[in-house]
Amino acid sequence: MSAENLKIFSSPNLKNPVMLMGFSGWMNGGEVSTGTIECFVEGLDVRTFAEIESKNYYIYNFPGPMEVTSLFRPHCVVEDGLVKEFNEPVNVFWASEKADLILFMGQEPNINWVDYSSCVFSLCNRFNVGQIYFLGSVASLVPHTREPRYLCSVSDALMKGRFEKLGFKFTNYNGPASIANYLITCASGKNISMASIIAEIPAYVHGRNPKCIGSMARMMSGLLGLGLEFSELIALGEELEKKLTEIIANRPELSSHIEKLEADYDNEVFDTEMVDLKDWLHKQGIRLD
Repeated sequence: MSAENLKIFSSPNLKNPVMLMGFSGWMNGGEVSTGTIECFVEGLDVRTFAEIESKNYYIYNFPGPMEVTSLFRPHCVVEDGLVKEFNEPVNVFWASEKADLILFMGQEPNINWVDYSSCVFSLCNRFNVGQIYFLGSVASLVPHTREPRYLCSVSDALMKGRFEKLGFKFTNYNGPASIANYLITCASGKNISMASIIAEIPAYVHGRNPKCIGSMARMMSGLLGLGLEFSELIALGEELEKKLTEIIANRPELSSHIEKLEADYDNEVFDTEMVDLKDWLHKQGIRLD
């Protein structure tokens, strides 16, 4: 495997760092994956020290209708006839020497997963990374008035005990894979422990979800013993919850569904079908991941 697209600019003083990883694309509902990495970049003393060059990993011109092709094309900004921005995918590594932590945020690659993963694991080998946590999220039947539920998959069965103590449920899934699935499959052969931590977030809440980002950030800060506070993010999350509750109170059909979700959540009912709510969400053009 080649790692020629991995560019390391400097060598931070790290001992046995943990890596936190987030991707845009799949598994980034509510921007929890990328938003959590941004929280740590802003909350810690970090510096950029490496990147994976974007060439060879992305399809720009994908055939199909606009709503499909727009997911693949780079984003640009044109003002008064002038192209002001042309944003290609970026895949960046930051290091916090004090926390002995590496942060990575990228765009999930469309192609050449083997080569892309080689770049990640080559960096891990150079800086003696022993643990990787991928942080993600999926739309689910969780009420906005509660914390996200967390699902976990691991590269080694010996890791499961730690997450059981945290109350995580282990993932049961059969379907299309993500780059995180591929990385976790490869990790055990690299002598690296890797976990994929997925937040189940409210399917009916569109856009960036500060409450769920804050929940993931606080949980990972505690897990790693970083002691970070996210007061601004917590306040935004509380404001969002209040606004949503006010809106839902004026929509009796949705309000009754949310009350059922809250009851199931509080009673730890994890296998609820909620067919009526699923049908309602489908009619609104909202799908469950």
